[in-house]
Amino acid sequence: MSQEAPRKPRRILPRQKYLISSYLCHVFDTMSDGLYITNKEGETLSVNVMYENLTGLKGEDLIGKNVNDLVDKGVFDLALNSKVVKTKSSATAVQMTEKGRKVVLMAHPIFDYDEDVELVVTFVRDIALISQLKDQVASQKQLIEQYKQEIHQKSESLYLEPSSQVMINLFSQIEQVAKTDATILFLGETGVGKDIMAREVHEKSPRKGQPFFKVDCTCIPENLIESELFGYAPGAFSGADSRGKIGMFEMADKGTLFLDEIGELPLSMQSKLLRALQNSEIQRVGATKAKKIDVRIIAATNRDLEEEVREGRFRSDLFYRLQVAVIQIPPLRDRGEDIPAMLHFFRKRFNTKYKRNLQISAKAEEVMLSYRWDGNIREMENLMHSLAVTNKDERVELKHLPNRMLNFSPVRCEPAQLDFGVEQEEGKDLKTIMAEIEAKYLQHAIERYGSITKAAEVLQVNRTTIFRKLKKIGITKEDLGE
Repeated sequence: MSQEAPRKPRRILPRQKYLISSYLCHVFDTMSDGLYITNKEGETLSVNVMYENLTGLKGEDLIGKNVNDLVDKGVFDLALNSKVVKTKSSATAVQMTEKGRKVVLMAHPIFDYDEDVELVVTFVRDIALISQLKDQVASQKQLIEQYKQEIHQKSESLYLEPSSQVMINLFSQIEQVAKTDATILFLGETGVGKDIMAREVHEKSPRKGQPFFKVDCTCIPENLIESELFGYAPGAFSGADSRGKIGMFEMADKGTLFLDEIGELPLSMQSKLLRALQNSEIQRVGATKAKKIDVRIIAATNRDLEEEVREGRFRSDLFYRLQVAVIQIPPLRDRGEDIPAMLHFFRKRFNTKYKRNLQISAKAEEVMLSYRWDGNIREMENLMHSLAVTNKDERVELKHLPNRMLNFSPVRCEPAQLDFGVEQEEGKDLKTIMAEIEAKYLQHAIERYGSITKAAEVLQVNRTTIFRKLKKIGITKEDLGE
């Protein structure tokens, strides 16, 4: 890259030159940056008021003095004059003054008509202010990334008008507490949708439009929980970002912070969380000052917190602090009326995602509706996701469902519906027909359960019996790959 050509001095009319020289110091004092001007020999010609404020040095002690002599006397630890004159280009450095002030220097050459350096003009800025601006930029980047994640999660959230009475009552309760600023504790089994309900509270609250952030307390290593929640100051610990880091509490300021699986928090962290809830303030790791925050807390757990308190694994004072509004979310098996709409919600979601037109047969849907769903909404979502990516057919049939659903389903496959291909030929007696049907059923069971051993276990017969019955219609072990 070629060096920029030196700028020649501008021509100034005599009267203008007089006015400028008379008021130049006053002009300098209007600047928001500190200003230090020397000639090419390093003699100090002028400093402005902002320079005095930033460095703690006085102009009368500097003007007329050579910057190199001032460095030798320890007034400041370095000067850029010689470097700028020698290289005829700008230079930057961090300077420490005898007053203990640290500033950033940005020195620039001023050239004469012969393109030699005549003056060196140095702008001086507060390094603490620059660091603060960098922190603000870094914090804004973090917020932007978090908002991107939250927008994606929000677009993917499951929200359906409930059909079951238990969920109608639950939504009515949520509507009531959402209008307040009270701390909420959601209880319920894993996968019941506690995070969905937390977001529902936020969307129905006066804080709607403000940040909503989720913290999964099970996913953060114990030694990082405090810095993730409260952030840390620059240089707080070895390996920390030199700019520091903003915590989730600060990110959620004016909004809502959802602490999922709060029962997993270690005791040491529980006490710090309690202080944050009680005092509405946090302190970054390594910082000396606390900061006020305005955050609504929603917590959730699948643990029995009363039992955890009795066992000494959860602080009783934090437990009572969280028990302002306690809401129990029922498992999916207790809200059967909601299951059909939810099944088709997930089907449509993954059809859209993978550009498919997957349908669910009546028989398969009947099995799904009668299933217990011990994993609740999360199990249903994962199953529909799996069917969308692994099923080559355009319709979900019984054979596509996992064995755990079929084994515990009251729905049974009738022989006529299995299409065994048994022809009603003349001369066949009932015993022969039934043997063929039985053998075909066994073949179907082996295909469904994946092996003879599993089919024998489900049908409660031994493998030898299966082999013997199949042999009657000419199917051998070799045919089955055994």
